[in-house]
Amino acid sequence: MPEWILLGTCGGCQSAHTAAVAVSCAERGLKSHLLLRGEEPEILTGYNLVSKLYGNVVYVPRSMYARREEMLTRHAELVLGCNGSTYWLRDFLEDHSLYHLASNYKSSEEDAVEYHEKTRKVIIINEGAGDAIALLGLVRLVWYLSQDHLFGKKQALKIVVDAGSGTTAIGLGLGVLCLGLPWEIIAIMLADDIDGYRKMERNLISEFFACFTSYLGDNPPGSGVDFVIVNWVERSLPRKFGKILEGEVQECQRIAQQTGILVDPIYTLSAWELATQLSENGEDDAKVVMLHTGGTLGMFGVAQRYKSHFKMPDKGVNSTSPNF
Repeated sequence: MPEWILLGTCGGCQSAHTAAVAVSCAERGLKSHLLLRGEEPEILTGYNLVSKLYGNVVYVPRSMYARREEMLTRHAELVLGCNGSTYWLRDFLEDHSLYHLASNYKSSEEDAVEYHEKTRKVIIINEGAGDAIALLGLVRLVWYLSQDHLFGKKQALKIVVDAGSGTTAIGLGLGVLCLGLPWEIIAIMLADDIDGYRKMERNLISEFFACFTSYLGDNPPGSGVDFVIVNWVERSLPRKFGKILEGEVQECQRIAQQTGILVDPIYTLSAWELATQLSENGEDDAKVVMLHTGGTLGMFGVAQRYKSHFKMPDKGVNSTSPNF
């Protein structure tokens, strides 16, 4: 069979996406090549350490990372060498099968060796898994949450989620649309402006319905091109993506100590704050749900980058209280 190489990438050294790709590939005997933005940390921790242990990591200068598609394509060509082919994950949506790539596999041992050597395959996954095929898992998550022993299908909900690439929010919105639930998906914009997120929303919805309408039953919602399924909301204190503000680490600690829930200042803290605000307002009968998307291992990277926020106070040798 051909040798599969799955190439994934996402912003920053503490990418949960690249870590997930690396682990998933290793469990299936596949190789992963991961491009991480920026410089290699002095000490590997969190998702960065997971990516390095499970996959093949290359650190890419920020100027090069800005041209993501070009960067990924060039790296795929380096991995392939003289033989093989490069595919984007979205290419498979048109054929509805991964197996067509191996359809010409030769049966004799001699030919099989020659075929193997000349047919290395690099599959490129978009940053943040931003492809329509990723939405299927989120639609399934909505179906699971709508079971009677969880949220049910009748209770109105406001589901708040943070948005990096926006794929998670869009997938949740599609699940709500396809199942006809009285739920609203509210996404905090973290990495782009509203025009960028709405463009992503239109593109993924259009791609999704073009590829998967046949699986949605006898009465699918429609082509999806004109649907607006996510309520995109500005962060209360906008800032450049990846930056944290004074007091946010302390707020994360307060929430953890009072609730047992760990949020981080880059992603989930913003969703927590909006969910809290909506819950306190209580303008309608809808219940407010903050969907925790994970990513908390990113706190290790935050601690490395913003050391002053995590310093121990000088209170004597027996002090164990952190300065946050």
